[in-house]
Amino acid sequence: MVLTRTSKGQAIVQTQRAGNLFGDVKMIRLPILIVQLFILTSMAHAGEFRAAARKVDITPTGSEPLWGFGDRTGPATGMLDPLFAKIVVFEGDSSRLALVTFDLGRTFNTAGMETVRQRVADSSDVADVIFCASHTHSGPVISDSYGDNGRPDWETNAINRISEAIEDACARLVSARIGVGYGETFIGHNRRKIEPDGSVTMLWRNAAKSPTSPVDPRVGVIRVDDEDDNTIAVLVNYACHPVVLGPDNLEYSADFPGAMASVVESELGGNTICLFLQGAAGDINPFYDKMALAEDGVKLMQETGTQLGNEVVRVAKSVNTEVPAHPHLRHKRDTITFQSRWNVEKVLGMLKQRMKPDVYDRYRDYLTSPLDCDVTSLIINDDIAMMGMPGEPFTEFATAYRARSPVRHSFFLGYTNGYHGYFPTIRAAVSGGYGADTIVARAEVGAGERMLDRAIIQHHELLRQLEPVPSD
Repeated sequence: MVLTRTSKGQAIVQTQRAGNLFGDVKMIRLPILIVQLFILTSMAHAGEFRAAARKVDITPTGSEPLWGFGDRTGPATGMLDPLFAKIVVFEGDSSRLALVTFDLGRTFNTAGMETVRQRVADSSDVADVIFCASHTHSGPVISDSYGDNGRPDWETNAINRISEAIEDACARLVSARIGVGYGETFIGHNRRKIEPDGSVTMLWRNAAKSPTSPVDPRVGVIRVDDEDDNTIAVLVNYACHPVVLGPDNLEYSADFPGAMASVVESELGGNTICLFLQGAAGDINPFYDKMALAEDGVKLMQETGTQLGNEVVRVAKSVNTEVPAHPHLRHKRDTITFQSRWNVEKVLGMLKQRMKPDVYDRYRDYLTSPLDCDVTSLIINDDIAMMGMPGEPFTEFATAYRARSPVRHSFFLGYTNGYHGYFPTIRAAVSGGYGADTIVARAEVGAGERMLDRAIIQHHELLRQLEPVPSD
């Protein structure tokens, strides 16, 4: 290709036709700025931090079975509030990554996530996609294996819409600033009450709001703005089960995270998109747990979300966003294989006698061995870190992670890049209680501790503090 100019300043791109090396030159006239764009594309945003956000409605249109409660009387009958997938794409130092949150009980299975990752890698040069579920119990069931029927249509549509939204965000990236702030609010409690003799009593509901321990009331907020001070996205990290609505609710709902996001997006205005990053909520319930519709369950769900949303708004408005001094994106996903904690054959024999056939089939899918668990790390601009576990970690993992992380602002994400049940601490596994020594704690004891260790190692590797060769 030869680039020349005419006397009028137009660019001329001359290309030789195949099979005729010395003659028959085709001339194409283009405005010079377009030619420069083609030539300089790979250099245009070197060293710049950019971002864009999008959201799409992924609410099923049909009556799907609902996630989370085994004693429901039937599938979904309608929609209380929409289920959204929300996407933020970050770009820095020639790397591009997408973070997807959605109002579902868990993330898609491995095949579903890889479908999105492969598509946007090919179409938009996205290095990786991190998926985080809010864990609402009023969303449709997702399975690790769909058998002969294949993936349901609603999920296929959701995967396509999320992929399109990522591609759209990549096409609309703008120069961005970022900042972090923290608040505190109590909307939940630790549902495992340790008695004086060391036994555990389950405290499912705590309407009196009696103090419990341990809990993690921290509200972590990441705000992303464009160059004109317009807020692109607000990322909210908080730990609490979205189960204000109980099993008698048969309508799709994001539960309190959806109500929280509505408050934030309304108060901050513009095109702000609020993404909820569920924390280590494995043993944390809302004060108003599984409220029946006749007990004003919908009203209490909205009030719970509003309380959290008001604190997010307060914090977000106080955050000072800045252009990053080091616009880097560094990420890593490692797979650790764990054995099942239980004798699978014996457990299935026990469950078959106790459960309805459809619930039994769901648990049969869960009780696979071994379990391949992805441990995820993301570091943004050397100043913000996230780690993710693929299931329901107990709250002490989040506080331990923040104490050990080498990055100043660190955010723990549960329900990330897969779902493998509960991850209790070793101490909790010994003392027992739901999620600690019951069937839903699927991985071998100590799995959570090993994943936390792996994430800390990943962080040090991504910061170049651990090298692949020994020192002199």
